[in-house]
Amino acid sequence: MATLDLSLDAVSLTAALVDIESVSRDEAEIADAVEAALRPLEHLEVVRHGHTVVARTDLGRGERVVIAGHLDTVPVNDNLPSRLEDGVLHGLGTCDMKGGDAVILRLAATVPEPVRDVTYVLYEAEEIDATYNGLRLLAEARPDLMDADFAILMEPSNASVEAGCQGTLRAEVRTTGERAHSARSWRGVNAIHGAAEVLNRLAAYEPRRPVIDGLEYHEGLNAVRISGGVAGNVVPDECVVEVNFRFAPDRSEAEAEAFVRDYFEGYDVRLTDMSPGALPGLDRPAAKAFVEAVGGEVAPKFGWTDVARFTALGVPAVNFGPGDPLYAHKQDEHVPVEHIERCEQQLRAWLTGATSGRATGEVDA
Repeated sequence: MATLDLSLDAVSLTAALVDIESVSRDEAEIADAVEAALRPLEHLEVVRHGHTVVARTDLGRGERVVIAGHLDTVPVNDNLPSRLEDGVLHGLGTCDMKGGDAVILRLAATVPEPVRDVTYVLYEAEEIDATYNGLRLLAEARPDLMDADFAILMEPSNASVEAGCQGTLRAEVRTTGERAHSARSWRGVNAIHGAAEVLNRLAAYEPRRPVIDGLEYHEGLNAVRISGGVAGNVVPDECVVEVNFRFAPDRSEAEAEAFVRDYFEGYDVRLTDMSPGALPGLDRPAAKAFVEAVGGEVAPKFGWTDVARFTALGVPAVNFGPGDPLYAHKQDEHVPVEHIERCEQQLRAWLTGATSGRATGEVDA
């Protein structure tokens, strides 16, 4: 059984977390290790729900913040175990997002009396369909554990604040034809050939770039998978193009669906998955205070994150974590040591009331 030593520095703890393989739906070992490490801490109430672990202070402070990170990773791609080279930690999950998880665990262990009550959430199954998402399941079973004045998702954001997030929609655009022997192809209708117009429409797509709260978002509509055909000598009677639409947070789910259906008018469009975006919410007092505390610079979040789940619950939330999101899911995934250390320093200062708002991440004496 894997164990975690919370007295380690955040970088070493990141490496230890990375070396516990935790591909989505296989998080039992890492969740067990996290729970076992947190249970002895007397200043925390620890709750286990599935493979999601919640640890919270209850000091009667006037404000509560949730700090959350997911424990799962995408499948292994010859990028385990971790290795440290020239100030950069390499390995699956270093960026997305075990560096952030390590910061959470260090803060949970070493900040027993924060100036605001804290709920730390380390959850399962973020990288796969929303059906399994640990935050979603927690919100349904124990919404009280999600209640807060503000939430921080430790998603990789170059150790700076990324506000809001774009929504995501997946749909199947289907073309149909008629099967025939390929030696007599003129007696059938080739559904794969019929998908050419679907691909042409995708190639012609012009992304919308709305500005929200001073942040420019960038929508995207792309084919992510195509399938069709039944045998090497049969004209196919069906072809399916799977499309992913990343929509700005000023669109509702209904508006995003209507756009996709209109864009592919004339085709059979079947919605398979959708999650809403989240508006930046930078006008909320708690968000303003946090942004000022960690340097004041904000960028838009282009990918979908669980910030949207908190927004749906009425909790303003931002992304703030170590790592460049461009390296998430890549074989050469990595995180700069400096990012991990800076995120820990700035969050520690904010939670203890020692922050001065400087961007350097130095903690006041």
